Amino acid sequence: MKSKHPKGLFYLFFTEMWERFGYYLILGIFILYMIDPSGPKGGLSLSDKMADDIFGTYIALTYLTPFIGGFLADRVLGYFKSIYLGGVLMAIGYIGLGCFKELPWFYLSLGLIIVGNGFFKPTISTVLGNLYQEEPYKNNKDSGYNIFYMGINIGAFICNIIAAFMRNKFGWEEAFITAGMGMLLGLVIFTLGRRHILRATQIKPAEKGDAKISDVLIKVFLPAVIAGGIGWGIPGNILGSNTTDAFAFACIPIIYFYISLYLKAKQEEKRPIAALFLVFIICMFFWAIFKQNGTALTRWANYYTDRRVPVSLEKTLGKIYLVETADYKDKEVTVYDEQFRVRKDIHGKALRERGKEVYFKNITSDQKEELEALDTGPNKKIYLYNTELFQSINPFWVIVLTPFLVGLWAYLRRKGREPSTPAKIVLGLFITALSCLVMLCAAYMANNGAVKVSPWWLVACYGVITIGELCLSPMGLSLVSKLSPPRFTALMMGGFFLANSIGNKLSGVLASTWYNYEYKPYYFLVNFSLLIFAFLIGVWLLKFLNKVMREQGLN
Repeated sequence: MKSKHPKGLFYLFFTEMWERFGYYLILGIFILYMIDPSGPKGGLSLSDKMADDIFGTYIALTYLTPFIGGFLADRVLGYFKSIYLGGVLMAIGYIGLGCFKELPWFYLSLGLIIVGNGFFKPTISTVLGNLYQEEPYKNNKDSGYNIFYMGINIGAFICNIIAAFMRNKFGWEEAFITAGMGMLLGLVIFTLGRRHILRATQIKPAEKGDAKISDVLIKVFLPAVIAGGIGWGIPGNILGSNTTDAFAFACIPIIYFYISLYLKAKQEEKRPIAALFLVFIICMFFWAIFKQNGTALTRWANYYTDRRVPVSLEKTLGKIYLVETADYKDKEVTVYDEQFRVRKDIHGKALRERGKEVYFKNITSDQKEELEALDTGPNKKIYLYNTELFQSINPFWVIVLTPFLVGLWAYLRRKGREPSTPAKIVLGLFITALSCLVMLCAAYMANNGAVKVSPWWLVACYGVITIGELCLSPMGLSLVSKLSPPRFTALMMGGFFLANSIGNKLSGVLASTWYNYEYKPYYFLVNFSLLIFAFLIGVWLLKFLNKVMREQGLN
């Protein structure tokens, strides 16, 4: 009996797992590294707002470059070369972050990762879709993408545990280098599976009217670079920061290119492309909220969550804090973090910091009792969970819930009641909105930051958002593979990641407004409202999207 899934899935699964291991290892510690006070074993000592801006721009650009990377894979390099080129560039970038701390080298390393991801990400997703183009695999494409997506999240789950160990035991630099080693291991696995993947890597022949590489470089890429430079150089800020202005301006020529792609397409290709564009738009709202796991939710874990380890686990997890002095009269607490080699505050009420000193203002009686309960003194040890460990909650839920969701879709398929792929995406938007309500309740229980709340709030939030993610993200990849004209599937996959990119940038913009909200529940209420807005648009478009699916002989 022939398997329901091609053998190449196994190799793509583990290739992507190790690539995402490196990518998400960086994301888990990126904000923490940037805001960590500088020193021989410290970070970059940037402000929270600047770190949010850099983070949002970085993840936005990693999903913007797949536009040009997908085109080059489709038309020039081919899929094998694109995957190898992208993987090597990312590995060099990760290792560069570990070897060089000066800002010019820091930005250059990020640039290599951004360009490498542009070649790697759309290409490997396209190759997976090509494996399911023939019987008996064709009807199992959604399940194949769900399984592939679980591989992504296994890498995302284990990376934060290893990142915590590496930076506790050695330092930031060794953690970054570990990410590069993971990427290189992924390329080795991809090479071992070459013969099982080869048939899915044939480039589709170009047709009359297709965009040429010279047109894309001269009419799209170059104008995007120029427009980005104009956005950066505009006096003042239109959208809040130079990087946001530059990104928005750079997107204009690329968006125009995709519109012209639709206008020049053959008549039978127009409706599928239009359907994909509409899905891209509503997916942007999802990414704008989901990608706050590296900013707002990391900040929540760092400052608003009670991360104290139960006494029974202290010896297992090791020493975290050594509190040297605590003078409540002067509202001053000095903390030395021996294990992490970075300053960490006991409570999220720090007014300012200088070296190892953390100053508190307006300490309430409850906060004073909290500090006294820690029995602070020269020899008192306090044990806390690493902040980045909370980044493993989401991929943990993906690993646990994916088999159940795949089984649910299979059960409904047998009953003839499985939702269409667009319906799953719209459902994902609604479920993700509910996760914002979980955090709204957590912010209310935290008394606007006066009290640290249980980590179970984050566990619950990530549990809900993961269900929404599983309904939307792998289904988006599957939909692109189903509806894209075969001759530029990777290019349309790049369009999906363009939407992801814009959403990622919006996530940084939203996160940077955190301190604008005196009452923190309002922050999560805004996120909830944005997702409900996108959900209502999706419901309105669903009839058209399903009709296009039926016209293409799909369900």
